[in-house]
Amino acid sequence: MGAFSLILMAVGAILTFGVSANVEGADLGAIGVILMVVGAIGLIFSLFTTGFASFKSQTTRSVSEDGRTVIEESRTNAL
Repeated sequence: MGAFSLILMAVGAILTFGVSANVEGADLGAIGVILMVVGAIGLIFSLFTTGFASFKSQTTRSVSEDGRTVIEESRTNAL
């Protein structure tokens, strides 16, 4: 989703700042701004979802050799 958001932002910037053609019934500058805003929202959303998903906690439980003690280990993986 992040790459698609960057593409939307790039196309929006090209339409807003790089195209000077006039199309009847459409304002290319406004369409470009809309694409840039949607791309920025998508980029922020994808950064939040992948950022929070990268922190994972794992708990391992095992029983000692004598069978009386449970050993518990917790690990947190982060990028």
